[in-house]
Amino acid sequence: MPKVCEFCGKQVTFGKRIVRHGLAKKKGGIGLHTTGITPRTFRPNLQKIRIRDGGSVRRAIVCTRCLKSGKVQKA
Repeated sequence: MPKVCEFCGKQVTFGKRIVRHGLAKKKGGIGLHTTGITPRTFRPNLQKIRIRDGGSVRRAIVCTRCLKSGKVQKA
C-alpha cells in the first residue's frame, strides 16, 4: 500500500530530530550545543475509505485534509 494521498499527492517526508543541550547565551550560559542528530519520517494521516467516484463506489487512500475540505465524498 503506497503512503500517498490519491487526490493531493501528500506523502512521507524525511527530516532530522536534533537534540541540543546547554543553557542559552541570553540566559547566562555558554550556548546550546548539538549533541545528537537522528533521521526521522513525517507520515501523513492517511485513511483507507470508500468513496463515491462518478457513479461507482471504490476504495481509496485519502489524507484527512482532503476529507475535511470536501474534495472527497464518502460513500
